[in-house]
Amino acid sequence: MPVMPGAMLGVLGGGQLGRMFVQAAQQMGYQVTVLDPSADSPAGRVADDFICAGYADQSALEKLGGQCAAITTEFENIPANSLRKLAKSCIVSPDAYSVSVAQNRIAEKQFLGINGFTVAPFAVIQQQDDFVTQDAADFLPGILKVSQFGYDGKGQIKVSNMAELPAAYEQLNHAVCVLEKFMPLKSEISVVVARGSDGKTAAFPVSENQHVNGILDISIVPARISPLLADKAQALAGQVAKQLNYQGVLCVEFFVLQDDELVINEIAPRPHNSGHYSIDACVTSQFEQQVRTLCGLPLGATTQHSAAVMINLLGGAWHNGEPDWNAVLQHPSAKLHLYGKTEARPGRKMGHFTVLGRDTETALSEALHIKKQLEPH
Repeated sequence: MPVMPGAMLGVLGGGQLGRMFVQAAQQMGYQVTVLDPSADSPAGRVADDFICAGYADQSALEKLGGQCAAITTEFENIPANSLRKLAKSCIVSPDAYSVSVAQNRIAEKQFLGINGFTVAPFAVIQQQDDFVTQDAADFLPGILKVSQFGYDGKGQIKVSNMAELPAAYEQLNHAVCVLEKFMPLKSEISVVVARGSDGKTAAFPVSENQHVNGILDISIVPARISPLLADKAQALAGQVAKQLNYQGVLCVEFFVLQDDELVINEIAPRPHNSGHYSIDACVTSQFEQQVRTLCGLPLGATTQHSAAVMINLLGGAWHNGEPDWNAVLQHPSAKLHLYGKTEARPGRKMGHFTVLGRDTETALSEALHIKKQLEPH
């Protein structure tokens, strides 16, 4: 039986993704409880109820599970055991297995490889001796990444040669790591896909992504790739969701190599920064789709009605105080989204804006113009 509007939903995580889920759910008539350890979380401040506690706090989990009909997650670093506990009392999506795969780079790459998906060549580094036993030189130049809790460029270091490896490993506190070989990239793209409890899937248009210091800077949608490649990326994302037996919204990030081969970089078991354009440019946003998959409702249409370019607003834009938002708001086709975070720090995602247009190049030109105006002088 679907969970209908009026019910209480739960979300583990109080950041901007949780906030946008809360707003989408409330718009559809649901109530939402947020659980997050931060007393001043962006999602907690807009929720109907807020539980300030850690993600492994047993009494808090009991309270959340007792008052919610269905619970989802805002990010992948939620303890899988917490999801297993909650699943005993209500619907939980995504499930503990999917999250446990996606939150560990080793488990993720092994899952993808076993199921026939292409990933970059990699070696598992559990201790310094593995530099030799794993023939680390075969994966250089490359990037050393911690196996867990890395995001937005954190927990990863570029390594050019064997001489640089020990210092990089030391810098990552001798954590279990993955050493991933650099690939000759043409571009980076991503696909947000939703899969319902009935196994039906719906993929959003492909996003072309540009990063700065490991953090997403610009998403261009539709991606400037061939229709054939776009279809292939959407199909692969759907296959990943199917092989995981996934229920919910999933993002699959791809490297596009020089010969147009698609290599899966990573998967995220949740809505994704590169899917924010869908709020303004698609019939259904990725967050409404998250509500629909969680509640067992039919999937919404993912049709894109306008070309879109999304630009992240990071804390550096607040270097001289509050940015001049007139730079965005004076443009009738620009949509400003601020996340309600009280402290701006360099590299911290504070908001985004999306420019809509009749075609990608027009939207991109206007978005870059606005971006330049907002940069601190």
